[in-house]
Amino acid sequence: MVALDTLVVAAALTTIRSDLGASAEQLEWTVNAYGLSFAMLLMTAAAIGDRLGRRRTYAAGLALFTAASVACALATTLPFLIAARAVQGVGAAMVMPLAMGLLGAAFPPERRGQAIGVFSGVTGIAVLGGPLIGGAVTEGLSWQWIFWINVPIGAVVIALVLAKIPESTGPARRLDLIGAVLISLAVLGLVWGTVRGESAGWTSAEVLTAFAIGVVMLLAFGLWERRTDHAMVPLAFFRNRTFTAANSAGFFLTAALISAVFFLSQYMQAELGSAPFKAGLQLLPWTATLFVVGPIAGRLVDRVGERPLVIIGMALQTIGMLWLSRGADQYYELIAPLVICGCGISLAMPAAQSAAMSALPREAVGIASGIYSMNRQLGGAAGVAVLGSVFTAAGGYTGDGFERALAGGGVLSLLGALSGFAIAARRRRTGTDDHVDELVVEGV
Repeated sequence: MVALDTLVVAAALTTIRSDLGASAEQLEWTVNAYGLSFAMLLMTAAAIGDRLGRRRTYAAGLALFTAASVACALATTLPFLIAARAVQGVGAAMVMPLAMGLLGAAFPPERRGQAIGVFSGVTGIAVLGGPLIGGAVTEGLSWQWIFWINVPIGAVVIALVLAKIPESTGPARRLDLIGAVLISLAVLGLVWGTVRGESAGWTSAEVLTAFAIGVVMLLAFGLWERRTDHAMVPLAFFRNRTFTAANSAGFFLTAALISAVFFLSQYMQAELGSAPFKAGLQLLPWTATLFVVGPIAGRLVDRVGERPLVIIGMALQTIGMLWLSRGADQYYELIAPLVICGCGISLAMPAAQSAAMSALPREAVGIASGIYSMNRQLGGAAGVAVLGSVFTAAGGYTGDGFERALAGGGVLSLLGALSGFAIAARRRRTGTDDHVDELVVEGV
């Protein structure tokens, strides 16, 4: 539900613009408001979950997300819709990292890869299915229903979470409020500058100021975390090369994935003349591959380790993206590269997540998932913004914009593959008790 709402609004923007009399910039903020608050609060939400209880915080996030969905559906003006989307993003920030944290705490290391494989397959399908579901709901009902459908799902899931999932917490420590404020402001500055770069100009005062604030706050966060006794993110985590490499791979993986979905959905409509719903259907070779390969990849992680799957998966996505960048006169010419991209992302996504979660001690799984989720959000925002500038510079809809943007996605995927080489190989050491089995990361 949370992953779906990242792009589900995209297919309904034209209808929302007509109903609420929105400008192009206001429409942009219906997407950006969600992404900004989502990215800003991921780390803070993960830390709160570690302290107050992951299940309790997760259920509260679902409740907030569901209530904000009602507000979105009832919105009669664009400012109200944008505000409701921002609150949705707050709920999403409480849900996504704690979902991975709960999985990490529930499964022993030898089964964690398979569990994360299923998780990655579902969230990947949701991201790719956003334009399809948004288009179908908007054409068949109305744009408000893309938010109403969250309400029964949220109500049922909250009840199941409270009834079925055991509570878990991280290490007992004080909440690092100063660190939470600093990292939230750092992410706000960096994401604001990124999403506004194309429309306001990369050298504009607004964008340069946003980036400057982001960098200064990030440096201040690092200095504060080094001197405080109750750090939100112990900087020693990043001396673990597998953890750092997995986060780097996740950043480039998501940057390529989100930007590809963004541009391919438009390509199907602008170049091949497809309606929004049909354009979503035409992405099914990619989506279906995630559904089939994702869980298999999770099992492979437990057998062969993360590094080969990240490298091979991102290499396949590089090939698929570069193939797509050649363009096509007929849709059938895109099916093979879409399947290759789907196989690549299905292999790499659970492997990168598993590497980030398994590189640190089990009690740190909550904050590890928060860091990884934040990197994914930053990657998605950066991918769309940077490749959006490439798209515009190459002539946009009337030039070679789509081809250049998709080629840029191939470059991002290649950077993800190179990051994978820094993930340490691993072997499994099995003890007599399943609960104390552990993964030994060679070289760490």
